[in-house]
Amino acid sequence: MAPAIEVRDARPDDADALVTLWREMALGTGHQARLLAAPSVESVRSSVNRHAEDPASRLVVGEIDGVLGAMAYLRQTPISPLHDEVTVTVEYLHVTDHARRHGLGKALIAEAAAWAEHESCPHLAVVAPPIAREANRFLARLGLGQAGVLRFASTHTVRRRLAAEHAPNLLALLSSRRSVMARRAQLARSPLPEEHDDAQYGDVRLPAEPESAGT
Repeated sequence: MAPAIEVRDARPDDADALVTLWREMALGTGHQARLLAAPSVESVRSSVNRHAEDPASRLVVGEIDGVLGAMAYLRQTPISPLHDEVTVTVEYLHVTDHARRHGLGKALIAEAAAWAEHESCPHLAVVAPPIAREANRFLARLGLGQAGVLRFASTHTVRRRLAAEHAPNLLALLSSRRSVMARRAQLARSPLPEEHDDAQYGDVRLPAEPESAGT
């Protein structure tokens, strides 16, 4: 008999299972573990209640034979800052090992697609880590092509790297400007030499000596 699969919105009493799924996902993909600590059960309960009150986001879970084994975060976002269309984005999609290859991942994507159609969203996007080859092959079979690479870093790291990258260039630019200004000031103070090259000074000519000179 095929296993019974159900997809539903997360409830506060799913908090323990959601923390376990998050830890599995962080170990498998790596980048979340470096950026975000594992959530506490209390914070998960608070987040579940917050998403339940937000019409533009959903935290859904998948059950197989009554056991919670998958999760996904769905949210509606503008497809670009210059378009009116809204897309449903699927993030943090994860199916635990014992629940894979039973259709649970497809059921979560199907829920996202159904919600997108209900909300008149013409597009569906799914965020998947580049190292998750199996997940990316699965999404490609469903017609989802790669549209870009999403990179994460802490704000402090980015600001520190920006300072390291741009400070030398900025100092070099300021030094160059000071040198130009110093050369201009020196030329303004220095008189023209008595012996000069006409090609260097163009049409500049010294005045003729008066006829009465030396008399």
